[in-house]
This record gives sequence, C-alpha cells and structure tokens, in this order.
Amino acid sequence: MSFDVDAFLARPLTARVATNGPTVRPVWFLWEDNAFWILTGPWAKLPGRVLADPAVALVVDECDLATGTVKQVVARGRGAILPFDVPRGFRKLARYLGDDETLWDERFRRYLHDDPAESGTVWLRVEPDSMTAADLSYEV
Repeated sequence: MSFDVDAFLARPLTARVATNGPTVRPVWFLWEDNAFWILTGPWAKLPGRVLADPAVALVVDECDLATGTVKQVVARGRGAILPFDVPRGFRKLARYLGDDETLWDERFRRYLHDDPAESGTVWLRVEPDSMTAADLSYEV
C-alpha cells in the first residue's frame, strides 16, 4: 500500500458502503481492530440487507482539487450485525463530532444513552477479506 492506511482511516472521512440490491449509502465509520464499525439500526435497511446477504464492499476516499490529493481505500468482506457498545459508539461519534458530547445534536447523544434493546441500535462490523489502497495524488 502506498500510504499509511491506518492514519488515513483514522480521519473523519465518509465511507460509501455497498450491499446486495445493489445499494450504496454514505456512512460514518470507525476503523478499529482491523474492521470497519458502522452504527445502524431499525431506522435503516442496512441491517436487514446484511442479514440477508452479508457480502459488503466499501470505499473511503478523498479528492482535494486544491492540493491534488487523491487517495482511496477499497475493502470487501462479510458484514456481521453485532450488539452496540457505548465506549466504541463514543469513539466513533467523537471522531466526527468532537470529544465534547454536550455539543452534539441530541440524536447523536441518544445513541449513547438510549437502551439499545429498545432503540435497536447495533453495529455493522466489516472485517475486510481484501483491501486495496491507492494514492493517485498529483501536483497542482
């Protein structure tokens, strides 16, 4: 891989995840323990699609025309629906919203404080079977 993939995936970028159908949706994610963690639940079709067919592909990329930075990570693997845990949920949301939870929109705080058994909040975990990274940057 031509750049530090872990550092790239630690940034608050948006991934696009594809499931059967095919469908593609933008998602916030946490790259942790060599897997993508995506918060989801009954408000979305994502858990049902993954339970019906666990094949998942996703891409995380950036394209900055001002600097010429073009990087991408493409991953494929099997998705698993797992119980939600608050510490990982905080880490995932904090990377996009900042560490001060009191500044977050109420809907994001509810993910951490509502009972997942009632809200249905779960994790989609995708551990890549294959992952490629490319740095296609150019000089401006």
